[in-house]
Amino acid sequence: MKSQKRIVLAYSGGLDTSIILKWLQENYEADIICYTADIGQKIDRKKIITNAKRLGVKRIIIKDLKNIFVKNYIFPMLRGHAIYEGVYLLGTSIARPLIAKDQIRVAKKYKAFAVSHGSTGKGNDQVRFELGYHYFGKKIKVIAPWRIWKLKSRTDLINYAKKNGIPVPKDKKGASPFSVDDNLFHTSTEGKILENPKNSAPEFIFERTISPEKSPNKATFITISFKKGDPIKINGKKLSPAKLLEKLNKLAGKNGIGRVDLVENRFLGIKSRGVYETPGGTILIHAHRAMESVTLDKDTMHKKDSIMPRYAELIYNGYWYSKERFKLQKIVDLKKNKVNGTVKLKLYKGNITIESRITKSNAYSIKKVSFEENKSFNKLNVERFINFHKKKLK
Repeated sequence: MKSQKRIVLAYSGGLDTSIILKWLQENYEADIICYTADIGQKIDRKKIITNAKRLGVKRIIIKDLKNIFVKNYIFPMLRGHAIYEGVYLLGTSIARPLIAKDQIRVAKKYKAFAVSHGSTGKGNDQVRFELGYHYFGKKIKVIAPWRIWKLKSRTDLINYAKKNGIPVPKDKKGASPFSVDDNLFHTSTEGKILENPKNSAPEFIFERTISPEKSPNKATFITISFKKGDPIKINGKKLSPAKLLEKLNKLAGKNGIGRVDLVENRFLGIKSRGVYETPGGTILIHAHRAMESVTLDKDTMHKKDSIMPRYAELIYNGYWYSKERFKLQKIVDLKKNKVNGTVKLKLYKGNITIESRITKSNAYSIKKVSFEENKSFNKLNVERFINFHKKKLK
């Protein structure tokens, strides 16, 4: 590269980031480095390279981060049972910190003066990316085209693309595409008819789950084994973090599990409607809670539940690298070493049923809980316990 000025662009090879690539070339005297983090999204390496080269890019980096993504980001989040506003498993939110971190790594390696992303000016991702950029590269400039260019809508983008010879993809009905984000953990779909909450989501937008009505009439049974709070095996077979989630995505998807249609409160104060698919993650959060129910004590479980809304909100807002999130993660993981064993689940037409829990932990005592008379639990103490709490009512 001749120029000393470089910009690292988070590049997918799709419409939006191809337009941003062209716009950066027109507005900055700099070489553009196209960076793609492979975190399990539908990725077409040939398309990424072809589209970037068509626009004159000489350095294209595609980094496989799937195992890091699952092991160091998704699993810690699942240990915290993080759910935003009661339903959202944070599939987009948890991906941005990792992409930002590695994009800054590339920027430092090639001595780029700036990084750029394709997040819209109304969305959450611009915050998530830029908080990550700041944490790892405070002196590196951030270029956010959606906040400074004159293109104001999807129509403007499509017209700009046609003017500059950038291919415009079509959805399954031949129209301009929905706004879709996907990774190994989830797929989100927004825009177009989904913007009006009175409209039902059309079936054709779902990419990794079939409808519960069309799922098999026979249940699927699976076992998930946990070690130190993380899943390590499916049906007794040990798998890498990424392969394990891939397997669960397929099992859940074919059984109609993992769909969510929600209106959420964005960090910037705007309400938005989206349809999310998190098949494997939905199984894992059910299985992990079931495993904890027989391995952790009451105080630990309730403490985790009490901090979860704040923990989830921090992730949603882009504060993965904040001191507060690190502090809450320590609470989440305080006794993760005790969370060991196997959970058996039944998957059937959009539902997950816990069939059994097997562990060597002694947190659950059959002797104490049994309705059969036993000497391990002194019922005479119960009256004193109740009388103590009666005093608290005054």
